[in-house]
Amino acid sequence: MNALSTLFYISMAAWFLTEFLYKNMLKSGKEDQKNKDKSTLNILWMAIPFSIVSAIFMSYNFHFPMADGVWILYLGELFILVGIIVRYIIIRSLGKYFTVDVTIRQDHKIKKEGFYKYLRHPSYAFSLLTSFGLGLYLNNWLSLVFAFVPPFLAFAYRIKIEEQTLIEQFGDEYIEYRKRTKKLIPFIY
Repeated sequence: MNALSTLFYISMAAWFLTEFLYKNMLKSGKEDQKNKDKSTLNILWMAIPFSIVSAIFMSYNFHFPMADGVWILYLGELFILVGIIVRYIIIRSLGKYFTVDVTIRQDHKIKKEGFYKYLRHPSYAFSLLTSFGLGLYLNNWLSLVFAFVPPFLAFAYRIKIEEQTLIEQFGDEYIEYRKRTKKLIPFIY
C-alpha cells in the first residue's frame, strides 16, 4: 500500500470518528428549544453513509474515470483533509451554539464573524467538500455523483429547516444576515 492510499484510509477513519463524536457529544441540552430538527439529523446519518458505501461500490464495479494520472487522487485527498480540518475549526469557533440537531440554545446569538461573515452554513460546506473529495479520490463519475448528491440533498433539507428556525427566533436580524451572505459557496450560492 502506498503512502497516498494509507493517508486516504486514515482520513476516512478520522472523518467517521469525528462525525461520530460530534453526533454523540454535541447534542442539544435539556434547557434548549427542541423539536425543531424535523429528523434532519437522522436523514444526514442515512444519506452520508449511504453515499460513501455507494460511491465506493460504484468505483469498484463501474469504470467511468474522470481523469488520467494520480493528480486527481491527490486533489481528492486534499479536499477530504481540508474538509475535515476546517469543519472541526468551524465547529470549535461556534462553541456552545453548535449542536448536531437543529436547536435554539438559551442566550443564542447569530455568529457573523470568521467564516460566518461569508457563509451561513460553513460547517455543512466543508462537510460537502469532504464528500466531493471522496468522489474525486475514487476517480469515477458515478462515484462522484453518489458521494456528493445524497449529502447535498440532505444538507439542503437541513438548511431549509434550520433557516426557518432561525427566522422564527431572530426575525429581521437573521433575514438581514441572509441578504449579506451565501448558503454554502462564498459569493456564489
